[in-house]
Amino acid sequence: MNKPEFIISCPIDTYSGYGSRSRDVVKAIIELDKYDVKILAQRWGSTPWGFIKEHPEWDFLNKHLFQPEPNKQYQKPDIWMQITIPSEFQSQGHYNIGITAGIESTLAPADWVEGCNRMDLILGSSKHTVDILKNSKFQKQDKQTNQIVGNIELTKPIEILFEGFNQDIYKKNVPFKAIKTGMKLKVKEEFCYLFVGHWIQGDFGHDRKNIGLLIKSFCETFKNKPKQPALILKTAHAGSSYMDRDLILKKIKEIKKTVRGKCPSVYLLHGDFTDSEVNELYNHPKVKAMVSLTKGEGFGRPLLEFTQTQKPIITTGWSGHIDFLKPDMSILLPGTLNEVHPSARNKWLIEGSKWFDVDVMQLGRVLKDTYKKYKGFIPNAKRQAHYCKENFSYNKMKDLLGEILDKNVKKSPKQVPLKLPKLKKIGGNELPRLELPKLKKIEV
Repeated sequence: MNKPEFIISCPIDTYSGYGSRSRDVVKAIIELDKYDVKILAQRWGSTPWGFIKEHPEWDFLNKHLFQPEPNKQYQKPDIWMQITIPSEFQSQGHYNIGITAGIESTLAPADWVEGCNRMDLILGSSKHTVDILKNSKFQKQDKQTNQIVGNIELTKPIEILFEGFNQDIYKKNVPFKAIKTGMKLKVKEEFCYLFVGHWIQGDFGHDRKNIGLLIKSFCETFKNKPKQPALILKTAHAGSSYMDRDLILKKIKEIKKTVRGKCPSVYLLHGDFTDSEVNELYNHPKVKAMVSLTKGEGFGRPLLEFTQTQKPIITTGWSGHIDFLKPDMSILLPGTLNEVHPSARNKWLIEGSKWFDVDVMQLGRVLKDTYKKYKGFIPNAKRQAHYCKENFSYNKMKDLLGEILDKNVKKSPKQVPLKLPKLKKIGGNELPRLELPKLKKIEV
């Protein structure tokens, strides 16, 4: 029996969060072994391309890559899936699925909602993603008369498909092989806080990952101390060029200049790391905790991966990552929801949307506590690691995806040849005699 054709359009060959998500989802669908999987590789903004070639363990994806021939007509696939932002969703198959990490603020744009409604099923990375898409509603205006002609709101089914971590890669006590950056030699401090994430657009205190405020708060908390911890930033703007690195170093230097006193060390790790190298970084003996002042996450994959080190996590208590980070196991900082600053807005972080501003006073207290009383935070970190291992692994995600597909995707009807009964040959030119039933006479 032929397997249903399953075409997946996604940025599978890119160094990006959506690239990682795409590879996991596609791998899971292939391993389910129920579908004829074909991949349409797409770009993802300005992020680098060529991940598969540079990572031989993903070479099996090459035989599924599909490049349509120009001007050739293709039949609709049984199942069409896109892994991207919802405004790009298009209905191309008999059954259409959109997968998105969604939005990091409190409001998704109208064209995202309209994009979702073009699909048969939406899968969001977190409860936050699903709730925001459900609750984003707009009035539709006629462009010529400006009259209200209807509403824009989600009408299609939506479910949560979390982003599971790979247990074969992300785990505790991996052998340290000396990270290629030479970090083992350059970091003199024995106690370091680690941040991982892109430094996205926005003025100081308004970029989504809030890296500028993290540097400032860290320096203010530990300035002039006789013994200081360090902050390690694994970050970049978009690529891994020298110009990008120098621009970030310049930003760090400018922020440190605003602090009166002796600042603690802030180190920059820049460039592409393999997954195994990232896990080495997480498990580095000098890395004691992860810290992030993120204003909003669709999911927050580095936070999930780091849980497996059994080290404390300090982050904000709002958006996608609170699906797996629990307040009695990790340190979730309080704060308030405020409008996205104009410097951080773009075509999907729109005017009127809000995201999280951390309570800086609480942050300072927590940084001091984790530094001074570090061992006291380890038992909860171990519980957090176990909880995520049991509930948010790649295998758990694959199982859930299989259940969702079995439940929602109906088999497309196949063309069946029409079998007609054989007719008996009648000799000569005589027509067969047609016998009609006798009708009873009815008197009127």
